[in-house]
Amino acid sequence: MNLIADTKGIRLDVFVSENADITRSAAQKLICDGNVYVNGKEVAKNYKLNRGDSIKIEIPEAEILSVDPEDIPLDILYEDNDVIVVNKPQGMVVHPAVGNLSGTLVNALMHHAAGSLSAINGVIRPGIVHRIDKDTSGILVVAKNNDAHLSLAEQIKEHSVKREYVCLIHEGVKEDSFTVDKPIGRSRKDRKKMGIEPDGRNAVTHFTVLQRFNGATLLSCRLETGRTHQIRVHLSSMGCHIVGDPIYGLKKDKIAEQYHITGQLLHAKMLGFVHPRTNEYMEFSAPVPEYFERVLEKFYAKSGFQT
Repeated sequence: MNLIADTKGIRLDVFVSENADITRSAAQKLICDGNVYVNGKEVAKNYKLNRGDSIKIEIPEAEILSVDPEDIPLDILYEDNDVIVVNKPQGMVVHPAVGNLSGTLVNALMHHAAGSLSAINGVIRPGIVHRIDKDTSGILVVAKNNDAHLSLAEQIKEHSVKREYVCLIHEGVKEDSFTVDKPIGRSRKDRKKMGIEPDGRNAVTHFTVLQRFNGATLLSCRLETGRTHQIRVHLSSMGCHIVGDPIYGLKKDKIAEQYHITGQLLHAKMLGFVHPRTNEYMEFSAPVPEYFERVLEKFYAKSGFQT
């Protein structure tokens, strides 16, 4: 792909992302792997283009992966000819990747839907419009055809999809409600993590205290945007840590140890969207899973509250 920059000052990774129709992280990987040339030379991902610069983008052939349907039980909250709303358990990966091709939500959906899933995201992510982390439980909407996928993706882009999570954090917060508006990108200090980065993507989360316990706080988290690890990164940036979070949590997590928690106590509780065919607003909710509820009951009891 050969292109000419028609504006001055745009970052190379942004230009590649927009013109190759790929994510910014994918664009950065192409640049770092030596697949992007500016005026015949390799340059850094943050290189600022000049008007008239010649950009050559070489996209390597994707590794062909096959995904097999698997008879894995699903907690389906709603299904019709266009969408499936599913309550994903903690520990289940949403879609396959190299080295992890089985046991995912996609494997289960391929068996359940028998091929009736949107093809926009390819064979590895059929039907997947948005994701939640492996160790986060809760609600996802899946598209069964391309028209539904495009409609849902546009709603997410416009921030009109309502997504509410609940989590239990170690530290208390002074405010009863607050908003974190900080850009998120790949951490410069640890490339395996996300972090608050000045050149990251816009990220906004609205938090509300649901209950203050002795030693922990239950929060409602409403996503305005949907970046990777957004809630976890935003809370960590404030010195707050979700119980059981193995990446952004406390190194010595006494609550997780006491209650034998593996994975963060973070649950996608509510999802609302406009149905792609009927244009009817639909809203779904799912209670926190049993292991999460068990910990909350202990804290309610210790704090002298009635459940």
